[in-house]
Amino acid sequence: MEETVTLPAWRKSSYCGTSACVEVADPATDTILVRDAKNPDGSVLSFERRQWGAFIAGVRDGEFDRH
Repeated sequence: MEETVTLPAWRKSSYCGTSACVEVADPATDTILVRDAKNPDGSVLSFERRQWGAFIAGVRDGEFDRH
């Protein structure tokens, strides 16, 4: 019996620059996947949905801005 593998649908960040860009996939699980758009065959980071939400909230609130 053959197993069907469904690859995630990747989308580029809306804040993508000319050379620094990430792609995000939101599979039908409780996981968010992130990878470097320049190296799609490289490493993939995996976050729980609530962790990703906390990160995005921190970005929006300026927690990671350089002072």
